[in-house]
Amino acid sequence: MTGIRQGVAPSTMLAVVGDSASGKTTLTRGLARVLGEEQVAHVPSDDYHRYDRAQRKVMGITPLNPDANYLDIMARDLETLSTQRAILKPTYRHTDGTLGPPHYLQPGPYTVVDGLLCLQTEELRRRFDCTVYMDPPEEIRRAWKLLRDTTRRGYTTDEVLDEMDHRERDSVKWVRPQRAFADLVITFRHGSRPEEKNLDAEILLRPTLPHPDLSGLGGEGPDDLTITKMPHGEQLLNVPGILPPGRAQEIEEAIWDRLHFARHLQLDRLGQFTRGMDLYRSDALAITQLLVLYQLVTARATRALDVAGAPTRHGEAD
Repeated sequence: MTGIRQGVAPSTMLAVVGDSASGKTTLTRGLARVLGEEQVAHVPSDDYHRYDRAQRKVMGITPLNPDANYLDIMARDLETLSTQRAILKPTYRHTDGTLGPPHYLQPGPYTVVDGLLCLQTEELRRRFDCTVYMDPPEEIRRAWKLLRDTTRRGYTTDEVLDEMDHRERDSVKWVRPQRAFADLVITFRHGSRPEEKNLDAEILLRPTLPHPDLSGLGGEGPDDLTITKMPHGEQLLNVPGILPPGRAQEIEEAIWDRLHFARHLQLDRLGQFTRGMDLYRSDALAITQLLVLYQLVTARATRALDVAGAPTRHGEAD
């Protein structure tokens, strides 16, 4: 990687990947609030669609197909943003499925990329300091997509249902295999409480990154945080949607202790999400976001120690 301005650390890069309506925006919105919106360059990978909605319909191709996207241009733009230089980012309008004029995007200390195919190629994967795959059960994802697309994107119920069936084969072929490349795999699922605001979180932490030391934080029983050591150095966290009184604060505080150098970011804004016009807070979501935030902030601090060398996520020359 070359061209970084002297004395400026490279942008810290996060990829959040998953099928349509898998919770990517809910996760990243809270991260941006805590880091500061002005500190984050947000890149929706849907903006790199090659064809608009009408063209895809005529061609019989879905946006999940790599050939329907300019993945090479996205990789080039991410390299530019990582060196703290602005880009002219293409635009895709979800409201009507058309391609809009390019948008001048300023770089930031953090770059957050979310979408369908952010980890599709090796060229893309090596850009990121941290990678996340959102993996909710299909019945939850389909319900989320139906609600979102009929209320925000101009689809009818029948159109959404037909589209999901049409896209299933490409999702299996192109989107879901990216799970293998994620440092964290996040699954929100129904637990003992049926309300959506109380979804449990299951978080797979892979040893591809050094995660915070969580020893001693696990509780006992199905209503508390559990930590299971998996083969190959993985850890599986189960965070109930409803934790015992005071436990969520105790767990979050313990993780913040491991982020003592970033205490200025500790705000009571993690875990927030909306459904319709209503604002909710989820303890499970807050803990999940905090684990991702840990990776971003520690990667940023590490990079800042060596602004001249600008190593990649594995410390290799690009």
